[in-house]
Amino acid sequence: MEFTVRFMGHRNITAKHRTTLEITKDEEITRKADCIIGVRADKSASDIPDWLKSHLLSGGCVEIELVIGSFFINIHGFGSPNLTLRSKKEIVIRKSSYIDDRTVAIMADKAAIDLPREAVDLLRKDNFYEARIVPV
Repeated sequence: MEFTVRFMGHRNITAKHRTTLEITKDEEITRKADCIIGVRADKSASDIPDWLKSHLLSGGCVEIELVIGSFFINIHGFGSPNLTLRSKKEIVIRKSSYIDDRTVAIMADKAAIDLPREAVDLLRKDNFYEARIVPV
C-alpha cells in the first residue's frame, strides 16, 4: 500500500534547505522558500489515511519515493507518537527530530539540498510530479 501525493513544479524552486523538504498546496512561492520542492499538492499531512497514520504514530519507518521525470529518489524517515498530522496545507520531511503540525517524518536521510541538481532543474518546470509514501 502507498499514499501518493501529486504536485507541480514551480520556477522559484531552489531546493537548498539542509534539514527539511516540503510539498505545499500553495500555488505561489518565493525563492526564499528553499525547502519547498513542489506546489499545488493534491494532499497534505491531514489527508494521510488511517493505515499509514497508525504506522507513523507507532514510530515506524517510511520510504518516500519522489518521482521527478526519470528520477526516482528514495528518502527514508521515521514516524513518532508525537506527530499530529494536522496541517491541511503541507507535508514536511525532516532530518531533525523537530515536530509540528506539518511534519510527516523525522530523522530522514535526505533533505531538499540532497536532491540531484538535475532533478531540481526539472522541478522548476510547471509539470506534475509524485511523492509516494510507503511503510517499510
